[in-house]
Amino acid sequence: MALKVLAVAFSTIVAISPLSAASPEADPTAGAPAASADAKYCMRVEAFTGSHIETTKCWTRQEWADQGVDVDKEWAKDGVAVKG
Repeated sequence: MALKVLAVAFSTIVAISPLSAASPEADPTAGAPAASADAKYCMRVEAFTGSHIETTKCWTRQEWADQGVDVDKEWAKDGVAVKG
């Protein structure tokens, strides 16, 4: 009997877990937050080949543009923080 109760309890936990883990997705049309011209936008960049360490770079909008990155377009999937 105890095994049946335990099995039902675990089944309930497993069934509820995906519902509680779901988080609202960022609005991809929102763009990056507005900030001053010298503010740095921190975004994730691809790790070097063979590395599993996530890399984050913080540059101004102009520095990102010099690298060919549209901050407003990439912010929804790679944006981390704005400093300054």
